[in-house]
Amino acid sequence: MNETTDKKTEGSATGQGCNCDWALAFLLLRGWLGLRALLSGLEKYGAYKSIQQPLLDPTTGQPDASGAMIDVKVKFYALANYSGVPAGLKSKFANEALLPNFALNIFDHILGPVFILTGIMLLVGLGTRASLMVQGLLYIALTAGLVLINQPDGIAYLGIHLGLVAMALMLVKYNKLALLKKW
Repeated sequence: MNETTDKKTEGSATGQGCNCDWALAFLLLRGWLGLRALLSGLEKYGAYKSIQQPLLDPTTGQPDASGAMIDVKVKFYALANYSGVPAGLKSKFANEALLPNFALNIFDHILGPVFILTGIMLLVGLGTRASLMVQGLLYIALTAGLVLINQPDGIAYLGIHLGLVAMALMLVKYNKLALLKKW
């Protein structure tokens, strides 16, 4: 038996002979990370507004005879709503001496668009390695900010995301459905 045959047999015995499982695992991970980034970026453009609607009678489904109205919050998306960093966190970051104000402003402006861009890139398989790397760097930057304002729950949450990005980078060699496989 020659060395090539030994490697083929060994690969088959350990399940490495069929890369389709690894390719499917990467595709699922790529899809999840892409969708997560895309929706996170889009949520930066969301806001709620209150509208008044008539109170409905639960038995008939018709508006209440007294004319009572209730406030209902409705979510809507618009460019004017954009906020990369939530308002509650902006004030905490503004008081942090180790975080320069110009860095916070830049990060606030680019966070949503970069998440949207990298999410779309992952979903269509365009520059998969580059988009994963950018997402990993974003999660590291977000983690640094949360460490500075002492938000341990968010830090752990971002650590999980970073682990998923790292796993995707390890599996990227099994990227089958991609427009640019090299990047």
